[in-house]
Amino acid sequence: MPIKLAAFFAPGNGMPANTAVLLTNLGTPDRLERESVRRFLREFLSDPLVVRLPRLLWYPILYGIILPIRSGRTLEAYGRVWSDDGSPILAISQRQRAALQKHLAEEAHVELAMRYGNPSYPSVLRLLRDAGVRRIVVLPLYPQYSVTTTATSYKHLMRTLQELEYSPELEFIGYYPDHPAYIAALADSVRKRQIEDPRHLLMSFHGLPQANVDRGDPYQQQCERTARLLAAELGLADSDWSISYQSRFGKQTWIQPYTSDALRDLVGRGIRRLDVICPGFSADCLETLDEIEVEYRDEFIELGGEDFRYIPALNTDAAHIEMMAQLVQPHLEAT
Repeated sequence: MPIKLAAFFAPGNGMPANTAVLLTNLGTPDRLERESVRRFLREFLSDPLVVRLPRLLWYPILYGIILPIRSGRTLEAYGRVWSDDGSPILAISQRQRAALQKHLAEEAHVELAMRYGNPSYPSVLRLLRDAGVRRIVVLPLYPQYSVTTTATSYKHLMRTLQELEYSPELEFIGYYPDHPAYIAALADSVRKRQIEDPRHLLMSFHGLPQANVDRGDPYQQQCERTARLLAAELGLADSDWSISYQSRFGKQTWIQPYTSDALRDLVGRGIRRLDVICPGFSADCLETLDEIEVEYRDEFIELGGEDFRYIPALNTDAAHIEMMAQLVQPHLEAT
């Protein structure tokens, strides 16, 4: 996908062309076509930090079973959330980039790159290099650190810079699970939707293989910290909120409780009206708009629930953009 820098680097406009903020997220297929979905899944699931199995064992499974079956199912799921703007995570991420650029004004140029798919790290970093950018502040939009998200982003970034023979001064913001502005923005998003209608709040985070946590990945610990701080900010009693993990893949044990099990437990406790928020997702995507809003909504109703309400990701909320600015501005001031 060809990209170009916005007009911020036009001569004479006063922009500090030597400084950039790079927002990054996971990525998406380019088009609503099976081959595009297959290509995206192949790149994602070939990452050794995402699937930590020996390649000789994993590749026959990936190419012989996973891609032929999962690409079709994933295409159907994307078809339920795709809009005129394309894939939701890319459209929202682009709007986030534009909003942060407006907020930072002339402090820095803001760009967007996806770990898998487009706009790719090589294409964006090549343009920054050629534009004379000498300092980059990288903000992966993963509030909680994991090897499968933040670490692979950093590794891919450094490998790409080496391949491009590009050595800017680099600041990398690794995580922000307890940043006050992040917690406040989440709490505000809940309050807006619970005015005169309080109900049990389920905080569903993306899952992770238990083996990753056993090896020392701090992800689950950081998710639980975010959940506790959000509950405290909202003044919730322990009985008013729950935490769960979604998006399991494969047969291995993942961190628990699983979101499916949490829904079953809540209905068993007599909870019929439920709000669900996904604090680990900075932008709505397939996992929130389809897995939560469609699959888990249906599951909750089938279990006996009566009303299921998904609270959208922070996306381009003003408080979210302000939080991003708070994260990057100390690094910009150091220039």
